[in-house]
Amino acid sequence: MAGLRARRGSRLRLLALSTLGFCLMLQVSAKRPPKTPPCPPSCSCTRDTAFCVDSKAVPRNLPSEVISLTLVNAAFSEIQDGAFSHLPLLQFLLLNSNKFTLIGDNAFTGLSHLQYLSLANNNLQTLPRDIFRPLDILSDLDLRGNSLNCDCKVKWLVEWLAHTNTTVAPIYCASPPRFQEHKVQDLPLREFDCITTDFVLYQTLSFPAVSAEPFLYSSDLYLALAQPGASACTVLKWDYVERQLRDYDRIPAPSAVHCKPMVVDSQLYMVVAQLFGGSYIYHWDPNTTRFTKLQDIDPQRVRKPNDLEAFRIDGDWYFAVADSSKAGATSLYRWHQNGFYSHQALHAWHRDTDLEFVDGEGKPRLIVSSSSQAPVIYQWSRTQKQFVAQGEVTQVPDAQAVKHFRAGRDSYLCLSRYIGDSKILRWEGTRFSEVQALPSRGSLAMQPFLVGGRRYLALGSDFSFTQIYQWDEGRQKFVRFQELAVQAPRAFCYMPAGDAQLLLAPSFKGQTLVYRHIVVDLSA
Repeated sequence: MAGLRARRGSRLRLLALSTLGFCLMLQVSAKRPPKTPPCPPSCSCTRDTAFCVDSKAVPRNLPSEVISLTLVNAAFSEIQDGAFSHLPLLQFLLLNSNKFTLIGDNAFTGLSHLQYLSLANNNLQTLPRDIFRPLDILSDLDLRGNSLNCDCKVKWLVEWLAHTNTTVAPIYCASPPRFQEHKVQDLPLREFDCITTDFVLYQTLSFPAVSAEPFLYSSDLYLALAQPGASACTVLKWDYVERQLRDYDRIPAPSAVHCKPMVVDSQLYMVVAQLFGGSYIYHWDPNTTRFTKLQDIDPQRVRKPNDLEAFRIDGDWYFAVADSSKAGATSLYRWHQNGFYSHQALHAWHRDTDLEFVDGEGKPRLIVSSSSQAPVIYQWSRTQKQFVAQGEVTQVPDAQAVKHFRAGRDSYLCLSRYIGDSKILRWEGTRFSEVQALPSRGSLAMQPFLVGGRRYLALGSDFSFTQIYQWDEGRQKFVRFQELAVQAPRAFCYMPAGDAQLLLAPSFKGQTLVYRHIVVDLSA
């Protein structure tokens, strides 16, 4: 019994000691101070604030509960995307008096609680568009002391300042000179001219060509190209799905210089002008889905065609052929019932190079350019139902191409020359006066065209790249806009294709290039 009592006493003493030890551990644990939150060496931190000096980057190992962060004399210049996304509770962000030059587009993403942002006294010249959009409850913003360049990249900021409820201290432009020391908040939006355009290479057609004529038939868009090197008039069809020009059909034409499509009474015809072997008119047969020869064009009258122009006067269809031979004559043909018939011989023995039909003020006119004399203007006589010579454009002794355009109430002629400057002339009521001379040695092709209210002029050359000019409404002149790498163009053709605005440049020596006109918002 005595031994049993001794063993029980021993167990009780051990139990008491264990209980005492556990209680002491609890007391020690209860007295241990709370764990210090993480803080980078360059920062001083409390549970909800961080003050960092000389940091090489935005500190990542800060307490997630931080609501106020200050960076001073930071050793980096760019605030990258998502730089503060690890601090979702941030309410105050002071980044002033650093050397920041760039801010990422999404630098402040995830800061839905941010109320105060100070970017003052940095080296910021611009700010990413809509950089403050994620900051839903931002109440105060300080951008003072930066060298803001008030160009198109700042236009969005002017718009935002006009509508935001955020309090923003006055900020001033450092450049450009016309806005220097102007308050950004007061800049008028109309002073920002931020929309520009460009012609970019869109499609390459791997063959030379000397003419291009777009046309619509049965609600589809096509393009006819004269290809003397391939002995054909090639017809391409616009693929609205692939948004490309695709092969469609070919008409044999060993020496084609122009392929002119005409849709008359819902029927498609193709006038094929050739340097030798005769010129012909083809008819599209929808049953056999091919072109068949309809008739010949008188080879005694049209010997060396150089251009074709189709038009309609008082409901009747006509086409004219410019003949550049010594023995031929520029001639007019009229559609009648089942074919085109010779209607008038216009201009003989003058080596004519181009034709331009002008229907203005109810007076149809045809202008014929020539390499041997000044361009001649013909006016349609409704009494005689023929063109009657009206006069010459004496300012240009010879012209390879003649085109026209209207700007406002004024009518203009564009005349390209192979030797000498090309000319822009304005009609003054009784005569033409020269408005502008454009350097154009070796030019055989010139074309004004209008895209979405913007007027351009394409001027080609056999010795240099093609120049694109844009019309300056204030100066009433063309100004140089862009250079295109087109070799020896023989025509330019503007073709709208759905939402794509295309400029085609058939080349005699190289590939036929298709450029797309694009609009660029510099404020984006």
